[in-house]
Amino acid sequence: MQDSLGRTVALEEPARRIVALAPHIVENLYWAGGGEKVVAAVEYSDYPPEAKSLPRVGGFNTYSLEAVLAASPDLVVVWASGNGVEVVEQLERLGISVYADEPRTLEDIARSIRNLGALAGSQTVSEQAADDFLQRLKTLRKKYANSSPVEVFYQVWHQPLQTVNGDHIISDVLEVCGARNVFADAISLAPIINIEAVLQRNPDVILASGASEKRPEWLDDWRRYRALEAVQTGSLYAVPPDYIQRHTPRILVGAEMVCEQMGRSRQSTDASHQR
Repeated sequence: MQDSLGRTVALEEPARRIVALAPHIVENLYWAGGGEKVVAAVEYSDYPPEAKSLPRVGGFNTYSLEAVLAASPDLVVVWASGNGVEVVEQLERLGISVYADEPRTLEDIARSIRNLGALAGSQTVSEQAADDFLQRLKTLRKKYANSSPVEVFYQVWHQPLQTVNGDHIISDVLEVCGARNVFADAISLAPIINIEAVLQRNPDVILASGASEKRPEWLDDWRRYRALEAVQTGSLYAVPPDYIQRHTPRILVGAEMVCEQMGRSRQSTDASHQR
């Protein structure tokens, strides 16, 4: 099979010891039925609950090569953009099989689950999980297919001020809801921007994730910019990062939340224009 970097990955037999270098990869391995094959993971790998007890090899961008090797993996699954291509090359030089994962669209999540299931020898589970995900996605796309357009600024963080471009899976979530990422044309996947750029693009909605399930306090900092359309209509929304920034089936929970928020924004805009 091909991974997200276009590399052909073939194992002589299903992996028995897997190290996963991103929280979303751990989660998808469980969705794919290969959770019992995971012998080590990175920090913040907290879903499903049993993943919390996995041995840690560091963070997704600060992993310990020694800890990875100590886990004696026959497969390491890396996050292509998060871990970096150099990690793939480093592990391959050591004779370790590597699969690079990088879902860029919602449909890619199903593909990742199918491939992870094939690598772990749990295709029966992974195929069903992927089919279920695609059916839920199809239903959601159909539900919001005729929604009027909404211009959205998605805020990853406040210091530095960071967003995502059109290639990021979050932009696909917005599209499902009839919304458009105002920074879709940015060159890098997760660019650092400035306040002036946001003011210039004047989004209908500002949507943030933050670091926990709580609504980030810094989201309300935008209220000082009263000329912003999003401020005038009160369209400053938040969604828990685990439901929008992890490339797993749970992203559809976040997508439903976002779609509902976009609906409230449309109503607020209509009411504002009628005054």
